[in-house]
Amino acid sequence: MAEPSISVSRDIPAPAQRIFSVLARPVAHPDVDGSGMVRSAVDDVVISKVGDAFAMKMFNDEMGDYVIKNQVVEFESDRRIVWEPVLLSIDKPEFQSDIGDPAFHQWGWELEPLDADHTRVTEFFDCSRSPAWLQKATKDGETWRKGIEASLENLEMLVAAS
Repeated sequence: MAEPSISVSRDIPAPAQRIFSVLARPVAHPDVDGSGMVRSAVDDVVISKVGDAFAMKMFNDEMGDYVIKNQVVEFESDRRIVWEPVLLSIDKPEFQSDIGDPAFHQWGWELEPLDADHTRVTEFFDCSRSPAWLQKATKDGETWRKGIEASLENLEMLVAAS
């Protein structure tokens, strides 16, 4: 794997299995998301292997409401999930040509158990294979730093409550 364009880690006082069970359920992603863009999962699925796909309803100021299909490209139970998003649907006419067009970026989570009750959790965004316009638009992923930090904080609160 290429080095992620950006990654942020946080030590969370919970077992890796508990944390992973949240990340493997896309219906939980809106509660984890620190960017404010993830609205809801289209279906209640559990990610269990490479090749799984899940769709998420999303929103941002530029694109408005849209749906992303996420294809799981790496999976190791209780350790790692990585997916590649592709635009599935959008109402705005100016983005219709982007439907189904991969931008070759990845989102992922990596869990490293520190002991039975503590896990180092890393979220990353990798746009190293993406077109120059996406690398520039995301400042090589740097625009996601605050959202990733908030996601890690949200994840910690969510697993602490479970």
